[in-house]
Amino acid sequence: MTGRTSRSGTGPGPREILEAAAIAFTRTGYEATTIDGIAELLGATKGRVYHYYRTKADIFLDVVQTGMEEMIAGVAPIAATADISSADRLWRMVHHHAGLMMTRNSFQRVAVQAVEMHRLQENQAHREAYQKVIALRDEYEQMFADVIDEGKREGLFRDVDPRLATKPALGALNWISLWYDPERGDYATVQRVANEYADFIVNGLRRSRT
Repeated sequence: MTGRTSRSGTGPGPREILEAAAIAFTRTGYEATTIDGIAELLGATKGRVYHYYRTKADIFLDVVQTGMEEMIAGVAPIAATADISSADRLWRMVHHHAGLMMTRNSFQRVAVQAVEMHRLQENQAHREAYQKVIALRDEYEQMFADVIDEGKREGLFRDVDPRLATKPALGALNWISLWYDPERGDYATVQRVANEYADFIVNGLRRSRT
């Protein structure tokens, strides 16, 4: 991934660094987060962080990319399931996305707030990472749009623009990462919230029965 060095060694690795960095960026934002702060959360020296990453921007971009890849890895198999209706698939996709906003809150909150990336293209590696994240975002949105389009053609959903309908749906889902407090939630809460969002979004797209 972006800016990661090829050196190896004992102690916390890139994954642990990203976990600590996601928490740090969530708590203090990009500007206020420092390598020292990430190392402190990691329980290691900042030299350990520099062992794998050259700059804070490199770490941030990796956190964003990891968050996007986690979403795609979970939703893609649901979108590709052939033996359930498009409405059921969309419900499960929304439910999974909502769950990630809560169970992987730090990574997903950083990914949602990745507007910071517009000004982090300091070098060619950053520009390439930024473009990859944009491509991942587009791929993810297209999965939802394709299922909505299928539901529309099947007569299950209203005559909507699938790409346009995807935007507010994901916007509502992504907002969960900003208001949900993972320290106060539990499994029952995660399931209840995910169920409510899945019902709300899918039912909002359904064709009215008159």
